[in-house]
Amino acid sequence: MRITLLAGGVGGARFLRGLAAAAPDAQVTVIGNTGDDITLFGLHVCPDLDTVMYTLGGAVSEEQGWGRAGETYTVQSELAAYGAGPDWFRLGDRDLATHIARTAMLRAGLPLSAVTRRLCERWQPGVTLLPMTDDDVRTHVIVDDGEGTRTIHFQEWWVRLHAKVPARGFLPVGAERATPAPGVLDAIAGADFVLLPPSNPVVSIGVILAIPGIAEAVAAKTVVGVSPVIGGAPVRGMADACLAAIGVKPDAAAVAAHYGPGLLDGWLVDTADAGAAFAADLAGIEVRALPLYMTDVPAAAAIAAAAIGLARELLG
Repeated sequence: MRITLLAGGVGGARFLRGLAAAAPDAQVTVIGNTGDDITLFGLHVCPDLDTVMYTLGGAVSEEQGWGRAGETYTVQSELAAYGAGPDWFRLGDRDLATHIARTAMLRAGLPLSAVTRRLCERWQPGVTLLPMTDDDVRTHVIVDDGEGTRTIHFQEWWVRLHAKVPARGFLPVGAERATPAPGVLDAIAGADFVLLPPSNPVVSIGVILAIPGIAEAVAAKTVVGVSPVIGGAPVRGMADACLAAIGVKPDAAAVAAHYGPGLLDGWLVDTADAGAAFAADLAGIEVRALPLYMTDVPAAAAIAAAAIGLARELLG
């Protein structure tokens, strides 16, 4: 069984851990969001790719859901002592090693896809992890914070401002000129079906789909998604703030309608949102309800198994 997923960070990584338990023999390719990437202290940081890599490699901080377990922050403290910023994005000592190694390989001329493959050789995540593109794409946020309308990097809005300043919109800067990374379109075309885990539909999956060619390739496949919203609130993070910026209610049915029946064939919602099965604007999308909280690996495995089961059913 060949499965391709589009994934952001924590939600995607935890779903993937469940998928590994539910379908240990499946050939899984993960197309990771790189719109969140940021350059800090001259280092190329890939938050979503690293979260998937660390989680599946058994090295993630379970308390945070991102970053390394047993992390220390000596270098960050020393940088702060020099007054070197920014101080709002914490980079742990173990995590810094990943960014230093990545940046060195990029400066040596390797594309991000090759660098990611090299980094994964250490962690053995059990999946093929591909960045959505080797090109430079950065998600910016349009805000109006009293200083007028301006754009800031997504990480500044998300981490420093905690999404408290209302977003007017999102710009995947560079996406229109980017091309899918090597292997991305082949992984989609060769998959038995495509899964959308409960990642942020706007700044994770939405940015991946903004790379020319990816949305069309995904739409040609059987696609089953998992709602990132339960009972009108995001399971994790501040996806509701992102959805509000594009005029979508933080509602399981509204998120499915945002993806649309042209992309989505099946949709898993929590039992709290079972009424989505009767939503008129989801005609053509098969909706199933089950508990969606990924409280542990068995719970995530049950969700992944349900997504596989629905995809197989849709395939006939």
